[in-house]
Amino acid sequence: MRIVKTYGRTAKAAAELIASIERRGAVSTAKVEGVVSKILADVRKLGDKAVLEYATKFDQLAKGASLLVSREEMQTAWETTAPELQQAMLVAQGNIRRFAEAQKPGEWTLEDNGLKTGQIVRPLASVGCYVPGGRYPLPSTLLMTVTPAQVAGVPRIVVCSPKPAKETLAAAWLAGVTEFYRMGGAQAIAAMAVGTATIERVEKIVGPGNLFVTAAKVMVSHECGIDMPAGPTEIGVCSETGDAGGIAADLVAQAEHDPEALAVLITANAELGAAVVKEVKLQAKQNVLAKQSLAAQGAVFVTRTVTEARELANRLALEHLSVDAATDVTWVQNAGSVFVGRFSPQSMGDYVSGPNHVLPTGRAGRVRGGLSVMDFLKVITVQQYTKKGLQVLGPHAITLAEAEGLVGHAASVRVKLGRVR
Repeated sequence: MRIVKTYGRTAKAAAELIASIERRGAVSTAKVEGVVSKILADVRKLGDKAVLEYATKFDQLAKGASLLVSREEMQTAWETTAPELQQAMLVAQGNIRRFAEAQKPGEWTLEDNGLKTGQIVRPLASVGCYVPGGRYPLPSTLLMTVTPAQVAGVPRIVVCSPKPAKETLAAAWLAGVTEFYRMGGAQAIAAMAVGTATIERVEKIVGPGNLFVTAAKVMVSHECGIDMPAGPTEIGVCSETGDAGGIAADLVAQAEHDPEALAVLITANAELGAAVVKEVKLQAKQNVLAKQSLAAQGAVFVTRTVTEARELANRLALEHLSVDAATDVTWVQNAGSVFVGRFSPQSMGDYVSGPNHVLPTGRAGRVRGGLSVMDFLKVITVQQYTKKGLQVLGPHAITLAEAEGLVGHAASVRVKLGRVR
């Protein structure tokens, strides 16, 4: 992990490094697009046959095995799960649900001069939740994607996961999942997006995944909604008074997700920066994955002032951002999720806090936040005029329509005004 001052002799190098981070994008899928395109085309053409062939090839699905996981298998997984893990899942699920319920937008109306406007809120008809099943089992991701969809009131929730671990199946039982398919990768995204004889298509697909999953989500986004493309994990810390050991622990924890994980500390306190680098070396010594990503993607940016540090944090729009408890978070404009103070490990947000851990990467935090109950809802506007309302506002609409040359629009208002009179 290197230290780079944004001023003085290293200013140019710092500017180049910052620019490269800004250009990183959510994820570069170009190198897998050819393979993914073929998989999508095969699933469109051959349906279940293609899905089974790819699941056998890539997901090690046993020949003759069912893609659909039975509720009995989920129940067995739950019943053979250690009680302390069961309890942890229950706590996480409860916090995720409570947070999603607080997020859920309400319905309302405004009335003025014979015009009533408002909004109604409706759930999506169906969603697909992708749960990775690669290096680590991720029961937390199942709870993070399924629970807000349930709070939104989505009637059909599909889960896809390759080689699902017992822990993931146990989480599915707890969540009440009834449609769980043993498949992953681009073939799972294709099946959920276009549908097959076995798997009915869904309206939207959410959840993180590898490069193939991300590429597939982007490619099907014109026919099926998606939450966001997700790149490698990112962690940022913007601190002046934090505990070096605690900051290093967060950096190491998030860095172990992926060899391409980005981990940065931004500070005007050069002494803190040096102390964190020292702690990172110690703590990452036994963590091969974290050591690899921190060596390649880790950096400490030392700025002249606290204001410059905060401006840089906002420019980078990091997925996870830790800040000092003594600061006011009103300065934070761009981030996936914010962790305040030395007693708020970022790992708590990965599991039990309640806010979602499916978060924007690649500076997508400039335009959206993490997955939420709103991703599973439609806010539909409603408007109703009385006779008085049409008489008051109708002439203004006619004037605007004629200014735009849309005579039919103007005429439609005049006709109804005539009915009023």
